[in-house]
Amino acid sequence: MDWDRDLSGWSLPDLSRRIVNGPHRWHVQIAGDGPDLLLLPGSGASTHTWRAMIPELAKTHRVIALDLPGQGFTQSPNAKRSGLEETAEDIAALAQAEGWQPAAIMGHSAGVAIALRLSQMLGTPRIVGINPALDTFDGVAGWLFPFLAKLLAANPFTANLFTLGASKSRARRLIEGTGSRIGDEGLGYYTRLIADRGHVNGALQMMARWSLDGLLRDLPEIDAEVLFLTGANDTAVPPRVAEEAAARLPHARVIRLEGLGHLAHEEDPERVLSEIRPFL
Repeated sequence: MDWDRDLSGWSLPDLSRRIVNGPHRWHVQIAGDGPDLLLLPGSGASTHTWRAMIPELAKTHRVIALDLPGQGFTQSPNAKRSGLEETAEDIAALAQAEGWQPAAIMGHSAGVAIALRLSQMLGTPRIVGINPALDTFDGVAGWLFPFLAKLLAANPFTANLFTLGASKSRARRLIEGTGSRIGDEGLGYYTRLIADRGHVNGALQMMARWSLDGLLRDLPEIDAEVLFLTGANDTAVPPRVAEEAAARLPHARVIRLEGLGHLAHEEDPERVLSEIRPFL
């Protein structure tokens, strides 16, 4: 999305800030006082995904939510910085430049992988992961899906084609395909995102460069206390993924949320908050 676009129609616009650091022009939302809590969305989302949780978390923490490079309102001129390791490095550099010292990092889906890597870079002691995308594709999909993602990201017309016909009904189908049902407000934000060529291209560039090999190898070396929340209805990332990853982490446990899907924190934020408050 346009860096200079008026944010008055976005979620929690009064909390938004724009920060230039490294190759990126970041969109960040900050609220509250207390220990720093960094929030990372999954691929294809933005700060809006935390809209119901930020005001509550800000009662006890300084909450810092950001859009990933090239997505939402964060602009990135360098698509080569969209992979897991590069994204984590650039967020760590941003945190150090701004004086952020996260006592905890919470991520959703692919954002959990970034959070785990950041815990090593920043020494963060606690990680919350909601439906963590910590699995590699098996068999033919292991090479076919990344190959297709690279082809799509290399084609300048792909984002244009994807955004054609963007509508609330299409956003609903995409989200319900992950096992979640959210209200009209959330659907409106996702409709705007999937209609934005820059955002879609940013998500494709991230997919094209995404590799979990190094992180999965390093899971036994991550010292942070980790809490995974999994939606039992998640059809995007099966709950077994969190369970398998937790088994390889030294200090991790999993809570299964019955009746919720991939966007559990948007479906029932109070339920998610009730599980993470004691941990934080």
